[in-house]
Amino acid sequence: MKAAEINIDKLDKSKMPKHIAIIMDGNGRWAKKKGLPRIAGHWAGAEVLRDIVKFCAEIEIKVLSVFAFSSENWKRPYEEVNSILNLLLYYLKKEVNNLHKNNIIINVTGEWQKLPGNIADEINRGIELTKNNTGLILNIVLNYGSRKEIVKACRYLCNEVKNGKINIEEIDEKIFEQFLFTRNLPDPDLLIRPSGELRISNFLLWQIAYTELWFTDKYWPDFKREDLLNAILDYQKRERRFGGLKKQSR
Repeated sequence: MKAAEINIDKLDKSKMPKHIAIIMDGNGRWAKKKGLPRIAGHWAGAEVLRDIVKFCAEIEIKVLSVFAFSSENWKRPYEEVNSILNLLLYYLKKEVNNLHKNNIIINVTGEWQKLPGNIADEINRGIELTKNNTGLILNIVLNYGSRKEIVKACRYLCNEVKNGKINIEEIDEKIFEQFLFTRNLPDPDLLIRPSGELRISNFLLWQIAYTELWFTDKYWPDFKREDLLNAILDYQKRERRFGGLKKQSR
C-alpha cells in the first residue's frame, strides 16, 4: 500500500507511542510458503524494514527498536547465519548514508562488538556518522538476549558495589537500568510481533514490563504501513494505568 493511500489523519497526535519495538518474525516461513530459500525471506524482510523506518520518521515516532538477530540465532544452520550476517553487512553499507541524510540516528543494542570485524566496523561507522542527528532513533537489536543482558547488568552492578562505588542500600530500578544496553532509551510503549507467534522470545524483558502488546498473523515480509497504522490506532484505544487504578469521574 502506498503512503498516499494511508490516512494518518486517524492518528491522535497527543497519544502517539514514543517508542515502538518490533520482533521481525516469519521471514523463513514466508519464504518456505513461496517455495523460496529461507534467506529470500530475510531479504524481503529487510525491504519491509526500510519502508517502516521511513514511515516511523514521517509520523514522528521517537524510537523504533527492531529485533534483527538474537544471541540464540547462532544455533541456526551455518549457511543461514552466514547469509543473515552478509545481508546485514550489505544493508549497513547501502543504507547508512541514506539514514544519515534523513536525520535518523543509528543505535545498536546488544553485543554487536562480538560480530565479525567488518560488520562491527560498519556498525561503528553508522553510529558515529549519525550520532548528532535529531530525528528518529533506529535502535537495531543485534546479537542480543534479554536474560544475558540482565545477568551482565548484575555483574557490573556487583562489581560497582564491590569497589565501593555504589552502596547496596541505594540500588533501585533506576540505578539498575543504568547497567542495561538501553540505558539511554525510554521503555517501549508498543511491542509488535508479526507471524502469529504469541511470545516475547527473550526480547527486552525488563524494558517491556508495562508495554502494550500487539500481534498479527502476517509474516514480517507481508507487513505494511497499514499494519503499523492499525497497531498504533489500537494502542491509542487502550488505557495505560501502569499498575494503578482507572481515574474515577466526579
